[in-house]
Amino acid sequence: MATLTATRAAANFPVGGFAGAGVLNVAYGTYTLTANPTAADILKACKIPAGATVLGGWVRGEDIDTGTAALDFDIGWAANGGTGVGATADPDGFGNFGTLNGTAVTNYLPEGGILLPLHGTLATGPKSFDAETTIQIVFNTPANAGGTGALTVQVQYVFN
Repeated sequence: MATLTATRAAANFPVGGFAGAGVLNVAYGTYTLTANPTAADILKACKIPAGATVLGGWVRGEDIDTGTAALDFDIGWAANGGTGVGATADPDGFGNFGTLNGTAVTNYLPEGGILLPLHGTLATGPKSFDAETTIQIVFNTPANAGGTGALTVQVQYVFN
């Protein structure tokens, strides 16, 4: 198992601050996979600040699995040391996507690749975090072929 860290999730990268109640903020991170990830690899994508209430977001990327579809990953958060939602890690809290095939979808993703909305626990409403939290991808199954390319995670949040 390897842990990969995007620049915007690094320990020394500053986390966004309070921009006013109700103002939409975005945390994001991009990481280019140069080798096929293996099962249980973690990609730390970005961080959200304490007090963030997540409304939604996206995972976007190239067609990383160029063979018969096998790539499977989830997106969620690492435990944050707080007392609320993020106190316990939830590796698929924002999405358990199953096997991704990168196939084009007419009128949604016509060129193929990965474009997935964050959902999971957000299905019941926004999630508030009381401590700085790392948003991460956990790879369950590597790509059948290829396994390289860029992945971007975008998380939209407000402060209440």
